[in-house]
Amino acid sequence: MSAELVNLAAATTAGRLGAVAYGLAAIGPGVGIGLVFGHSIEAMARQPEAMPIIRTNMFLGFALCEVLALLGLVVPFIFQS
Repeated sequence: MSAELVNLAAATTAGRLGAVAYGLAAIGPGVGIGLVFGHSIEAMARQPEAMPIIRTNMFLGFALCEVLALLGLVVPFIFQS
């Protein structure tokens, strides 16, 4: 095989591994966001007077979970060989 084909095969494999890594990295934040919103709705139903505080914490939890998904997207590009 020529060196160009080897480099092309390595780049293709690295790209596929990056896609698999992002797919696995998106599972955790997806579950986390579902839990954050589910428990927030439950808390608002139990204590409606605490709704502003719960809503603030809900969006903070959502943002933190979403950051994990974005890191999962960026990290394969940073550590690409």
